[in-house]
Formats: sequence, C-alpha cells, structure tokens
Amino acid sequence: MTSSGKRRYSKYIRPINIAFDVLVLTLLFPYFFWELGINQFYFGVYQLATWFIIAYIFGFYEVYRFTSLTEIIVKIVRQGIVFLLVVIAFFPFSKQAIFSGQAIAKYLVTAFIIIILFKFVLFYYLKRYRVVTGSNYRKAVIIGYTPDALRLKELFEQKGEYGYRFLGFFSDRKHNDEVKGKIAEVEAFAIDNNVDEIYCSLNEITNYQIKRLVEFADINDKVVKFIPDTKEIFTKNLRVDYYEFFPVLSLRKTPLHEPVAKVAKRLFDIAFSLFVIIFVLTWLTPILALIIKLESPGPVFFKQGRPGINEKEFFCYKFRSMKLNKTTEESVIKNDPRVTRIGRFMRKTSIDEMPQFLNVLIGEMSVVGPRPHLWSQNNLYSKRIKKYLIRLYVKPGITGLAQVKGYRGEISTDEDMINRIKYDVFYIENWSLLLDLKIIVQTVVNIFQGEEKAY
Repeated sequence: MTSSGKRRYSKYIRPINIAFDVLVLTLLFPYFFWELGINQFYFGVYQLATWFIIAYIFGFYEVYRFTSLTEIIVKIVRQGIVFLLVVIAFFPFSKQAIFSGQAIAKYLVTAFIIIILFKFVLFYYLKRYRVVTGSNYRKAVIIGYTPDALRLKELFEQKGEYGYRFLGFFSDRKHNDEVKGKIAEVEAFAIDNNVDEIYCSLNEITNYQIKRLVEFADINDKVVKFIPDTKEIFTKNLRVDYYEFFPVLSLRKTPLHEPVAKVAKRLFDIAFSLFVIIFVLTWLTPILALIIKLESPGPVFFKQGRPGINEKEFFCYKFRSMKLNKTTEESVIKNDPRVTRIGRFMRKTSIDEMPQFLNVLIGEMSVVGPRPHLWSQNNLYSKRIKKYLIRLYVKPGITGLAQVKGYRGEISTDEDMINRIKYDVFYIENWSLLLDLKIIVQTVVNIFQGEEKAY
C-alpha cells in the first residue's frame, strides 16, 4: 500500500502488457500457419525471441505516464515493420515451410490490431482512472524556484492524467508559501511524506548536493530527475524525457529494470534450474539424503527465512550441513563445531546450495544475483553501509559477482561486507546475460580449485 492508503498498480502494467502480447502471438500463429508446414515449436520460440529483442532495441515497452500518444504510435510502427521482416526471414531457413505472403499479412494484421487495441484501452483507462479516483499517483517535489521549475509545477497541476501530486519547492534562494524549506531539508521531507520523485533545477543545486541527493535516492528508493540547463552531470547515464514539450533529464535505471531484460533473465533462470533439477538433483538428492541421515539425526533439508527482493521474506533451501542447533542465525566460522563432516564437504564444494534451484524455479531467487544474507546481517548492515539496500532491488542469487571475487563466507569486519556490497551494486548496474554466464563459469572453476573462505 502507498502512504496515502491507495494501492499503486503501475508495477503490474508492463508484465500484463508483455504477457498479453506473448499470449496473442502464441495463440494466433498456429491458426494462420497450420497449412504452411512449419515446425510450430521452432517458429514459436523464434518469433518470441526476436519479438523481445526488437522490443528491447526500440523500447517498445518503455511507456510511462508522461509518454505521448504520438510516441506510442511510433513505437508500434517500428516494432511492426521490423517484426514483419524477421517473420519473413524465417521461411528461407525452413526447408519444409511454404511461404505465403497472404498468411503472414493476415497473421500480423490480426495480431497487431489486437495488441494495439489492448494497449490503447489500457493507456486510456489508466489516465481516466488517475483523474477520476486520484489513485496510482506519484508524489513529487522540486528543488529550486526558477521559471522552469514553475512551468513544471504548472504542468503537474494541469495534466492530472499524468498522475502527479506536487507537494512543494525547496530552495536556498527563495522564501514564500510554496517553498517548504531549504535544499538540505528535502531528504527528511521526502521520507516523512513518502515522496516518489525529486526534480532538481540545476541552476540552484551544487555538484556536492547532487552527489548527496543521488546517494540518498539510491538508499531510499527515490527517483531523482533534473530540469536541464548548461551544467554538466557525469554521475550516471542520463536520458531525456519530454513531458509534452518540457524536457526532463532522468537517471537511467539499471538494465534489470527493463522489462525485456527481466523476461530474458527469468527465462534463463527457468531453463537453467530445470536442467539442474532434472539432470543433477534427481540422482544427487537420494545419495546425499542417505549420507546426511547416517551421520546425524534430523531433516535432509534445511530451510531458513532470508530477505529477498524488496526485503520480502522467502525460505531459502539447502542440504543440511550442520548438527541440529538453536544458533542458525549466527554465520559459520572456520572450524565451526556445528558443521558435520559431510557438511564440510558440501559447503566447500557449494553442493549444499543446490536445493536453491527450486527457489529459482518458483521465482524467489535467480541463478546469479546478490547472495541472500541472514536477517541479522541484513538488519545490522542496512543501517551501517551506504547502498546496502540497493542489493534488495533484485532477486537474490545462488551465486554472485562478490562470491566469485572471493567475498563469501565469514564476515569478520565491516570491510568484508563493504566489498561484497561494491560488487553487488556493480553487478546490478552492469547486468547482462553474458555477465551471468561468466559468473556461472567462474563459480564452477572456483569449486574445482577450492576456495579459502568456503567453510
């Protein structure tokens, strides 16, 4: 629930859009192509893969509350033209397929009519929903009291369908009823009033204040945008959004915020976890279960609540590597007496983590991502280390960049955790499927080489 008690549905819009498009494309092509002799499985995989690649390149799903109708139409036209070409390109490589321009035309026209109607109905409904109910809005403040800042405030108030509620200005130069306080006070105000977006007039904010504000936004999950002028910003990549004709600079979100990237990573997780479960866990589990039971009494599996994405708790599964004890919230140390003999082997080779592929399959974890910490560690270090909470913006992983770089196991100093966080944040901000594959390969290499802190 939002601070106002009204539920925000924005996070569901893109997944619904993507799921609907997949459903339309998957259900329609067998109807139009069944007489053309194509392999329906291969074509189905091919068309969905190319659809998402094109969508990623052209930003097909990057539609925001301020996106104009013209921009949406341009995105649809680009997607349609390029997708038409890739569908046609499939036929020369399929020896048994019969090319039919008429069937392709009927298929794509039907599919895009349905997709377009759905998008515009959804787009129109959401705008009307915001205006009529006052729900699903974002709270915004502006740093600076300049002519451009005043224009942006007027835009928020005139364009109710954008779904913004303006709460006030912050300025070190102006003092009136609209100015809520000094720039230094904006952080406390943003937290107390659950502000979603902070807009900055670059004429009134210093480089130091920008750096501090960006760090504050990262830690507290706020969005920072800039009203541009001649000042240069090198902190992160920026993109220009237009609220009608008003330009606003936005800090680019991480790759894992992109809907196509999320789908690609999830499909990879499902495929990889299924492979491990079917070809490894089916025979490994009975063997380890017998050895674990013979060495010490207790269950074969150990489950423990851990903070997941957005600090939502999930149960992390492992093969039990310890004797039954009441100190499971304490991290393992070298020569820990709680660890069994088979447990030492499993922890050294990371075999104890294998049941977490079940967590991956059901969507609670990812194959690669920041490792899920104990709740005791999470509660302690979230208050002591900058950017700690950024690692909770994505699903936790079975392995991660910090782990393959040697930062795993016992945490004896704050520096150990700081180094983990640095690598976790780097991974989140620079994610790619290739990076995931590199981390997986390095994890396997480390298992065979042995790791000093794996105990």
